[in-house]
Amino acid sequence: MLNNKTILITGGTGSFGNCFTQYVLEHYEPKKIIIYSRDEFKQFLMASKFKKYEDKLRFFIGDVRDKERLKRAFEGVDYVIHAAALKQVPACEYNPNEAIKTNIHGAQNVIDAALDSAVRKVVALSTDKAVNPVNLYGGTKLVSDKLFVAANAYAGTKDINFSIVRYGNVAGSRGSVIPLFHNIAKNGGTELPITDFRMTRFWISLTQGVELVIKALEEATGGETFISKIPSFKITDLAKAMYPELPMKEVGIRPGEKLHEIMVTTEDSFTTYEYEKHFIVYPQVVWNNKQQPDLSGKKVPEGFAYSSGDNTEWLTVEDIRELLKTVELEK
Repeated sequence: MLNNKTILITGGTGSFGNCFTQYVLEHYEPKKIIIYSRDEFKQFLMASKFKKYEDKLRFFIGDVRDKERLKRAFEGVDYVIHAAALKQVPACEYNPNEAIKTNIHGAQNVIDAALDSAVRKVVALSTDKAVNPVNLYGGTKLVSDKLFVAANAYAGTKDINFSIVRYGNVAGSRGSVIPLFHNIAKNGGTELPITDFRMTRFWISLTQGVELVIKALEEATGGETFISKIPSFKITDLAKAMYPELPMKEVGIRPGEKLHEIMVTTEDSFTTYEYEKHFIVYPQVVWNNKQQPDLSGKKVPEGFAYSSGDNTEWLTVEDIRELLKTVELEK
């Protein structure tokens, strides 16, 4: 499906963009991958990393806040993956206007630029924090999700659709708990801080996130939210798996933090279908006859919710220890 296609990734120098680029270059024959981002040094590093694929890669300096620049970048593009966002919860709380400009206005700019060009599919990355948001970052991503779903109403006769992929913190990603524990131990820390001993999270790897995006590119007809079925783990079990010799200290939940990651709410259950390896939340309002549920799945019962706290699949300490072998951490 991605063979001979031109793909653009906003925020493409991040962890997801690097993994997606690597995966697509190894498994497909794309015509071109365009990395659209603000940081020229990160682009330089990424270009060096993928030197042997230089004939397939293009680097476009630009900001999603700049609609005209996006329109220029989208010329000749088949598929857009929207990964650009301000993601750090404390930074968004302290700089709310900046988060709104990037996460909401930037999302609308991506939509407008895609509608005004020949782009055929747009997949936007979402987050568990957009579900029943309790912080500004989650609030901006909720609005972004709504914008991408509603964008399908403006497609008209164009052969274009917009969909969403939702997952939580990726194992080992910047700012997540695994590198936090690693850095504490590396720097001689004597205990691991746990915000709440009851806290749980989903485990998803970057590669799994990439594969879910590709599934959305292949299957979306417009307005769906794709969610992987993945195991849960307790933060205390993660600490035991990483550094069993270090004691844990409960330090209290941080502002804007949740005890559990929630991917599907009870309100979503009315339009959610379950498949072998994923869920799809379908839009409550449809705008064309393509937007019909894939009936190979089954409708979830009314009141169903998908949360890391009441998942049916759990990782043990040993399971986590094995998975940690696949996580790259700074030496």
